[in-house]
Amino acid sequence: MRSILSKVLLSASLGLLLQPASAATVLVFGDSLSAGYGLSPGQGWVSQLAKEMGTKHRIINASISGETTAGGLARLPDALARHRPDIVVLELGANDGLRGLPLAQMRGNLSKMIALAKQSKARVLLVGMALPPNYGPQYGAEFRNAYAELAKRERLPFVPLLVAGFEADLSKFQPDGLHPIAAAQPQMMRTVKAKLPLN
Repeated sequence: MRSILSKVLLSASLGLLLQPASAATVLVFGDSLSAGYGLSPGQGWVSQLAKEMGTKHRIINASISGETTAGGLARLPDALARHRPDIVVLELGANDGLRGLPLAQMRGNLSKMIALAKQSKARVLLVGMALPPNYGPQYGAEFRNAYAELAKRERLPFVPLLVAGFEADLSKFQPDGLHPIAAAQPQMMRTVKAKLPLN
């Protein structure tokens, strides 16, 4: 009897040791840049992140093409309740900028989403973007600075630019000049993965 009990305890201990210590549920909450617009299934950076992480982490993509921060704010409470993420990758705001919406509104919506995520005990990785030059240098600079200021204020891990490293290379974008092609997705994945707060 003692021998059997010892084997059971040993098996249980080994099972615990084999469990990933830092396993996490990661909710990617973004727009078309994360939804894989114009790409085949599995080509987007979020799908590639899931493959890269393997079974150690659960990656959930709740991104919607065309989403604004207002739409994201309306959707986030349900997504948090449904998936109970440990980490929220917040990649929204590009569509606010492309529509020329007030940056104060975008900052406010992002701030509220960060607060909701924190209330649900999730860590937040904020992902920034840049606007095409035709939106003017002042609006473009203020748009990018909005992310940096928010990340600093909220003390968040931060990806300043999702398309960092190829933002000026039009060959890495689809004909619309806004959405990266499949060949650029691995670099986007690595950019985000490097800042994921997994520990």
